Amino acid sequence: MDHEVRITLRLPADLHAWLVAEAKRARRSLNSEILHRLEAGRGDISADNESP
Repeated sequence: MDHEVRITLRLPADLHAWLVAEAKRARRSLNSEILHRLEAGRGDISADNESP
């Protein structure tokens, strides 16, 4: 069963700006970009340019 959990996350402004730019470049939402990077970092997906 898939569950989603909402969290509040504080990021430095420069890291947020970088993530927003990377998400835009990859045509993903900010949330999808963060998830993609977390999943790639733990080896769940290949680090390609496909959206999750």
